[in-house]
Amino acid sequence: MSTLSIRIPDDKYSRLKNLAASKQISINKLFDELSTQALTEFDVKTQFELRAAKGSAKRGLETLDKLERLDSEKA
Repeated sequence: MSTLSIRIPDDKYSRLKNLAASKQISINKLFDELSTQALTEFDVKTQFELRAAKGSAKRGLETLDKLERLDSEKA
């Protein structure tokens, strides 16, 4: 496990401290959760971009049209 020191404005630290308290977790746990969320978002974005680069725009638009039709049939 590693140690990380960051510098943030006092008001932001206070808000983060309040957020952690409202979730009944430590600030360390809060940062662990926030970093997991950020890394997950980054991984999903990267995976999407890789798949989009390999995919076909025409096929993607056809799929969106199909989903739109299915959605309108439900309504």
